[in-house]
Amino acid sequence: MKKILTLAVAAVAFAGSAVAQEAKKDTMVFDVIKENKITSIKDQNQSGTCWAYSSYAFLEAEVLRLGKGEVDLCESFLVYNTYMDRADKAIRTHGDASFSQGGSFYDAIYGLKHHGLVPQSAMPAPGTPYGDSLFNANQLDAVTTAYVHALAKGKLKTINPVWRKDLNAIYTNYFGALPTEFEVDGKKFTPKSYADALGLNPDDYVSLTSYTHHPFYSKFVLEIQDNWRWAESYNLPLDEFIEVMVEGVKNGYTFAWGSDVSEKGFNSRKGIASVPVGKSNDKTGSDAARWTGDNFKGATIAGGDDEMTITQEMRQVAYDNWETTDDHGMLVYGLAKDQDGKEYFMVKNSWGEYGPYKGMFYATKSFVAYKTMNIVIHKDALPKKIAKKLGLK
Repeated sequence: MKKILTLAVAAVAFAGSAVAQEAKKDTMVFDVIKENKITSIKDQNQSGTCWAYSSYAFLEAEVLRLGKGEVDLCESFLVYNTYMDRADKAIRTHGDASFSQGGSFYDAIYGLKHHGLVPQSAMPAPGTPYGDSLFNANQLDAVTTAYVHALAKGKLKTINPVWRKDLNAIYTNYFGALPTEFEVDGKKFTPKSYADALGLNPDDYVSLTSYTHHPFYSKFVLEIQDNWRWAESYNLPLDEFIEVMVEGVKNGYTFAWGSDVSEKGFNSRKGIASVPVGKSNDKTGSDAARWTGDNFKGATIAGGDDEMTITQEMRQVAYDNWETTDDHGMLVYGLAKDQDGKEYFMVKNSWGEYGPYKGMFYATKSFVAYKTMNIVIHKDALPKKIAKKLGLK
C-alpha cells in the first residue's frame, strides 16, 4: 500500500512536471532588442490582398521613420489600379501573364510612382460599398477573372477597348470611385501630390532575394506568378541577405517581407514561426495516408526544441521543388529575444488582431532564412560593403 502510494505520488509529481514543462513551452516571453514604429493592425479579411496591406504597412512605417507623422493609406486605391493594370497585361499576353487576386511588393512601388497615394478617408472603407465591414473578394474575383479570361483566352480576333470601361465599372462598384482630388487637414491634394508630400521616393526602394540559379550581386526577375510586372530583385548570398535584414532593423528600418506560411513551423495560434529539427515525412498516396486520412506532410520525425541550420542549398532546393511558395506578404519591424536568449524577427500581419500577440508574431532567424521569397527595403538600410557590391553606392 505504501509502495503504491509512493508510486502514485511520484506519478502525480511527474505529470505535474510534464504539464509545467508543456506550459513553459507554450508561454513565450520576449524582450525587445529593437522595435521600430509602425501603424495599427488591419484585416484583409476574405481577400488575397496581403501584398497591398503589407506594402502599405511598409510605406506607412517609412512615413513614420521620415518624421512625417502617422498616415492610413488606402489599400483599395492600390488594389483597384493594380487589378486594372494586371488585366491589361493578361489580355495583351493572351492570358500568358496570370490574372489573380495576388500581387507583389513592386505593385505598391510602381503604384507610388505612376498612380500616387491616397489616404483611407478619400475612399469608402473596405467592404462598405456592398454592405460589408471588411473586404470579401470572393464574388468580385469570380466575376472579374471570368471576364478577363473570356477576353484573354477567348477566340476573338479583335478586342474592343470598351472592355476597360466595363471592368472599371465593376471595380468602382466594389471599391468606390478612384479620387482625383481630396482634402487632408484642409489642404487639397491629388494622389501624386499627396505621395510627394509624404516624402516617399519610389527609386529609394530595392527588392532583395537569395537564390543560386542566378549569379550573386546581379539582378533577375523572380520567377513567381504574382510577379506579373516582371520586377527585378538583387541577388545576395544568404549570409549577406540576413545581414541586411538584421542590420536594417537595428538601424531603424522596417522591410516588407514575402514568405511561405504554409509550413508546419508557422503556428499562427501560438504566434511563432520556426523550423523545428526533423525531416518531412510525406506519405501522400501511401496506405497510411489512405486509411488515416493524414499524409503526415511536414511532420517532425526527429526533434526537440532546436532548429535546423539553414544552408544556401536547402533554401534553393525548397524553392526549386515548390516547397517554398509565394504565400504571404507581411512587415518586419523589430528584433526580440525569448527567455532563452534566442533571437526572433518581430512581424506585423494583416489578419486582424488574432492570436496571443494581437496580430503580431515572432519568426526565428532560421525560418526567415529558409522561407523568405524576397524583401523590399530602403536602399540606405544596406550595409555599405553590400550596397557597393550591388552597385548601389
